[in-house]
Amino acid sequence: MPRGKRISRLLLALTLTAAVAPVSWAAESRFGERDPGPGAAAATGAAPLEDLTVTTTQVASGLRRPTAIASPDDATGRLFITEKAGTVRVYHPDTGLAAEPLLDLTGRVNANDNERGLLGIAPAPDFEESQLLYVAYTRRSDDAVTLARIDVREGGVEELLTQEHAQYSNHNGGHLAFGPDGYLYWSIGDGGGSGDPFDSGQRLDTLLGKILRLDVGPGCRAGSESSCVPADNPFVDRPGARPEIWAHGLRNPWRFSLDEADGSLWIGDVGQGSWEEVDHLAADEGGANLGWSCMEGPEVLNADQCDPDADYTDPVFSYPSSVAGCSVIGGPVYRGEEFAELASGTYLATDYCSSTVWGIRPGPDGYANAEIGEFPTQVTSFGEDENGELYVANDLPGGLHRVSFGTR
Repeated sequence: MPRGKRISRLLLALTLTAAVAPVSWAAESRFGERDPGPGAAAATGAAPLEDLTVTTTQVASGLRRPTAIASPDDATGRLFITEKAGTVRVYHPDTGLAAEPLLDLTGRVNANDNERGLLGIAPAPDFEESQLLYVAYTRRSDDAVTLARIDVREGGVEELLTQEHAQYSNHNGGHLAFGPDGYLYWSIGDGGGSGDPFDSGQRLDTLLGKILRLDVGPGCRAGSESSCVPADNPFVDRPGARPEIWAHGLRNPWRFSLDEADGSLWIGDVGQGSWEEVDHLAADEGGANLGWSCMEGPEVLNADQCDPDADYTDPVFSYPSSVAGCSVIGGPVYRGEEFAELASGTYLATDYCSSTVWGIRPGPDGYANAEIGEFPTQVTSFGEDENGELYVANDLPGGLHRVSFGTR
């Protein structure tokens, strides 16, 4: 993928014009052996990207500002859906949306501002046995973004990690997902405000503006810690750096995904006002710097926050804000079976305002992209069921929609 010290030539243009550690959860991919890297993730038999189309079918209504979708992968066919105020709802394709929530965390969650609330959910890889859920939310008591573990059987909530986030209400991030490596990934925004006033994206002494990688598995829990840092995290041995950091230089990575075929990380990072971007990191690219707030998308935003010696990772896709939308919503790589001949290996992204859907595929000559349809208005999140089939939830009026693929 395109990497390199692009910043020197961009600053020049401005001047002219003005070791692998063992995991404690064995996460077996349902898609078989992993491919060697993100460039190999696209299926050769999929339909040409320019011919692919996407549609949705509404399957549930009555959600109140849904924020995330996750499958417990426990052979029940259920989906868990978080609502911003602090509830977790259950959907089943045979019975629809359950009337009573699975969990009610409204007493713990501050949802008073638009970007605060219950933001992410990830069932443990062994959820069928352990009944453990991981959630991310804005804490009511002090507005800290918070990672917590919940035993669904007992209802107890154990807070594992927090990051102060009181000065501004926006850019909470909040997505959670387990990777094929068995570790838990968590995104946190830069702390809010315009232009990254804390320079959080480039600082390594804060969790703001980052994607974190944590070990929360049984081996860690057997010790004295509630969560642990994997030994191969990139900044474990860097003095003054937070060892939990996996990737930095992010503004508000609202939604990301990990491709189970190769372990690569896809990130939809919401822009400030000029560019929305999608980033793609191979499984071994821990420590990558995505550029914020020196960069916004493909352009320099603030030269004062640029380091000429930094190695910034270019986005693989970007589009202009206020022209093609307002807020990118990153999705997953499709790895299901029903539409495998059409869409296998295709990454999806949409925009909260425009509802345009883009398909993106890596290949030997770079990344191809195409507009492949539209989603319902104000999609906030993607989700996958236990068979890898895709769903989206939209903010207002609060529906759940199943995703299908076709050709032109």
